[in-house]
Amino acid sequence: MRAADGTPTFIVPADELLEVLQYLRDEARFTMLEDVTAVDWKKEPRFQLVYNLLSLERASVIRIKVNLPGENPIVSSVTALFPGANWYEREVFDLFGITFTEHPDLRRIEMPDDWQGHPLRKDYPITGPRRPVMPANQFRPVGRSNS
Repeated sequence: MRAADGTPTFIVPADELLEVLQYLRDEARFTMLEDVTAVDWKKEPRFQLVYNLLSLERASVIRIKVNLPGENPIVSSVTALFPGANWYEREVFDLFGITFTEHPDLRRIEMPDDWQGHPLRKDYPITGPRRPVMPANQFRPVGRSNS
């Protein structure tokens, strides 16, 4: 199928993702991973990972999508094939709660380590979790001193 922008788009099973991406990289010459993102559809399959690949040789792009369940969304990391996926996968983990197995450093990248939940999920409260406010007397001035 083709996306609205004309990009060839394929949906592949999660357990075939690495094989498909390796073929695209090694045989079809899609050597650049442009990005990895996710969508929360709120219905099953709840999550969809989106991988955008670029072939500089062919001056073409391709999009691979992977559907994941809402309960325990897990997929293999693609960092062994595309090292640049490291931060993309961390961002998806942080904001959507999707786990990437065999990721070299899967931890939060944008939210504080003690943050509860994943803010880009559709079931995340709009107001976010309640967090204590720092009293004004704990702030220190920034900049030059007047002395």
